[in-house]
Amino acid sequence: MATVQMKAYKVKEIVFHNNIQGKQQLSLSNKVSHNVKYSPNGTCEGVLSVEMFDKEKPDVLNIKVTVSGVFQILQQTEKEFLHVDTFKELFPFAKATVSTVSAGAGIPPIIVPNVDIEKQEIYRFDMGAGRRAMQEGEEEEQ
Repeated sequence: MATVQMKAYKVKEIVFHNNIQGKQQLSLSNKVSHNVKYSPNGTCEGVLSVEMFDKEKPDVLNIKVTVSGVFQILQQTEKEFLHVDTFKELFPFAKATVSTVSAGAGIPPIIVPNVDIEKQEIYRFDMGAGRRAMQEGEEEEQ
């Protein structure tokens, strides 16, 4: 069951460098980043960036698309699940934008490979546990 509902999205940024000369063999690589900002009113904003570039010569071809979306949180759940669901909602828009921009630039459309966000590690810090460990260490020193 979905934890969020997208209310709106927009393309925030498109950066495109096309310095391909004639016929060139490219070896494309990609980077994806995603962040979510939470509001106390039951909404959040997801910001997703997708970058495709040539591994050996990133100055020959590089495209970066950043999209953001506003989401209504439908049910209270852990932030990791909200993070995953906002990513799943935004990723198709970023992927389509990369393909559209590259096709419109006169080169074959760049297809961003799918990302299985659920298999990616999401880092989370438990500040409470860190503080407890720090306090215990201080007590031992005294």
